[in-house]
Amino acid sequence: MESTTLRSLVFFFGLVATFVNATPVEKRGNIQKRGHFLVPRVPNENFNGHNGPRQLIKAYRKYSMPIPQGLLDAMDAMAAQAAKNPEPPVKAAGFKSLAEGVTNQSAAAGAPGTGIVTATPIRNDVEYVSPIKIGGQEVNVDFDSGSSDLWVFTSMLDAQSQQGHQLYDPSKSQNSKMIQGGSFSIRYGDGSGAQGVVGTDVVDIGGAVVQDQAIEMATAVSQQFVEDSANNGLLGLAFSKLNTVKPDKQKTFFDNVMTSLAEPVFTADLRKKTVGAYEFGRIDTTKFTGQMAWIPINTTSGFWQFSSEKFAVGNGQPQQGTAGGQAIADTGTTLMLANPTMVQAYYQQVQGAKQDQTVGGITFPCNAELPDLMVDIGGVYMARVKGSDINFAQVDSRTCFGGLQATTSKLQIYGDILFKSQFVAFNGGNMSLGMAEHIVNSQQGAAAADNNKNNAGSSKASRAERSSYANGVLMVGLQATLIAMVITAV
Repeated sequence: MESTTLRSLVFFFGLVATFVNATPVEKRGNIQKRGHFLVPRVPNENFNGHNGPRQLIKAYRKYSMPIPQGLLDAMDAMAAQAAKNPEPPVKAAGFKSLAEGVTNQSAAAGAPGTGIVTATPIRNDVEYVSPIKIGGQEVNVDFDSGSSDLWVFTSMLDAQSQQGHQLYDPSKSQNSKMIQGGSFSIRYGDGSGAQGVVGTDVVDIGGAVVQDQAIEMATAVSQQFVEDSANNGLLGLAFSKLNTVKPDKQKTFFDNVMTSLAEPVFTADLRKKTVGAYEFGRIDTTKFTGQMAWIPINTTSGFWQFSSEKFAVGNGQPQQGTAGGQAIADTGTTLMLANPTMVQAYYQQVQGAKQDQTVGGITFPCNAELPDLMVDIGGVYMARVKGSDINFAQVDSRTCFGGLQATTSKLQIYGDILFKSQFVAFNGGNMSLGMAEHIVNSQQGAAAADNNKNNAGSSKASRAERSSYANGVLMVGLQATLIAMVITAV
């Protein structure tokens, strides 16, 4: 009796061990489980240099913040100068009237602010874009963690708007489908915008594929987008509640693909004067130094939002900024908008810094020494923003525009100025944000090269490691159960 029971248990244990060691293929809908995927940014060939006033007014309008009258006056003056000189010798002066900035149809009105933007730039100054595939057709778009729409240039635009752009043509895809009655209308902070119809198609970003991703297909775009032929749309990475599709909001690519990833995360590695990359599905520890700090986020408004109350200038002691202050991590905003207390305290340490009425923002001598800035991230981490990254753009040969400017609301916007110094991870699984300082030592290049070389292998290895760990835990538990059963049987 005991011998028969023992043989049966051993046979059962063998079957379970065989099952546990099998390599599963997990699928969710039409998305196959895989490890991680890398999306490198590529330089925008039309990048014409940063324009400080333009980016400041764009940030204010994006978040419906009051616009200081001085900034509006400065924009009007630049528009007047541009009208007199259509090809201005100074790149930063390239503006034209918003009334002239729309083709085909009028761009939809955006959320109202307290000021009216009367001028917008001729050229887009998005420095980098990223390639994606829609229905097998490649287009370069701007990744934006501060919005939630995936829209692109399409064959439905008029001929003038199409010129020089990569286009998505739904008629060339066997998988494209229209969403009956679906439409979108979106406007950005600088007055640029797009509107059109909505459908679904296969979207491939770095090898991760979503079969029925909502695509917002532009039938009208503003002149700013038309003239920037390297940028063909935008991919929003905020939460789906911000999506502008009507009558029914659509899920973002990240929301759709998240549960198919090895880890429900995407990371932004956006260094200064470097192409950088977005990566979905894992956190590459070769990209940052020290331990990553994690903080919970507030998703109420649909943004990657967190508390940020304190700051420190250089090696100084932490100071109180705005009690209860909140900030948003936004890859789609180039500047850093912080509470006025922080901004004033910082520029008090910069010789020659001033509120410059001619450009509507804070400027300083280009040769000024800029201290580092430490900002509070969720009360658990002080993120360093390098002083050199706060030197945003030249106004003229001697004057530079600050990348740190004052917010005009209670909300702070931590844009690319912060990302240039910090490696940032967005975790949609537990609604958290991670930050750590970029690696800057001599091993950075070698580590990155080795990491890229072994990308495919590391994906397989990481899956194997997780599977091995889980199997090991299960096997240990089964062994303990078997031993107990054998002892009882004997």
